[in-house]
Amino acid sequence: MATFREMRVLEIVENGSLTHDEKVAELREIESEARGLQRAASESSMGDDDGWQDDLRQVRLALDKLGAKEPKKGAASL
Repeated sequence: MATFREMRVLEIVENGSLTHDEKVAELREIESEARGLQRAASESSMGDDDGWQDDLRQVRLALDKLGAKEPKKGAASL
C-alpha cells in the first residue's frame, strides 16, 4: 500500500499544470519535511523503521526523474 507521501509525490510528478520548476520546488519541500521528521524520529524512542527513509527515497527518485540537480550544501549546523 502506498503512503500518503508516495501518492503526493506521484501526483506532483504527473501534474501537467505545474511547470518543471514548480514540481521540483514542491518535491524539495516534501523532502525537507521528511528529513526533519526523520531526524525527530531518530531522537525519540520511536522504532528504527519509521518509514521516512522510504519516503525520502521516493522523493529522490522523482527529483532524479525530473532531472533536478542536487542543491548545493552549506556548512552543517547544530
